[in-house]
Amino acid sequence: GAESALLINNAGIVEPIAPLGRQGSAAIARAVTVNVSAALVLADAFAATSTNVADRRLVHISSGAGRHAYTGWSVYCATKAALDHHANGVRQDALPGLKIESLAPGVIDTGMQSTIRGTSEEDFALRAQFVELKATGALASPEEVGAKIVEHVTGKNFGVEIITDIRTA
Repeated sequence: GAESALLINNAGIVEPIAPLGRQGSAAIARAVTVNVSAALVLADAFAATSTNVADRRLVHISSGAGRHAYTGWSVYCATKAALDHHANGVRQDALPGLKIESLAPGVIDTGMQSTIRGTSEEDFALRAQFVELKATGALASPEEVGAKIVEHVTGKNFGVEIITDIRTA
């Protein structure tokens, strides 16, 4: 009897952070499972169980890294790009009442950022840039970004664009 339903796929891990050949098969498999497989399985279940809901909204929390490659992040970039392409494919399915977006949240002061800053420059050549973001206060707070995401995904412009960024949505 619900009038609307919303699924936000927000799970994600940045590891392994390393060039190809030093990533490790277990770490790669874990990242693909968390970042892609779980999101796609949940999206399928959501679509299957919400067919009687007129306003269905599905959000993949993606990343700018899914749209631009970064050294040491080939697995993370690939998994986030997979979410972007999944959203494009789902849009082509034209399921009744279903709107979808793959939404990049920007650079947020989370545990993921701590992990990035703790990585060696040998594995992540851009480490100093992320240390600088923290030092200069350029990281957004999770609360601020979360509020923007809620406002956007419940708003009238949700689903107009498939690949979006909360900083410009």
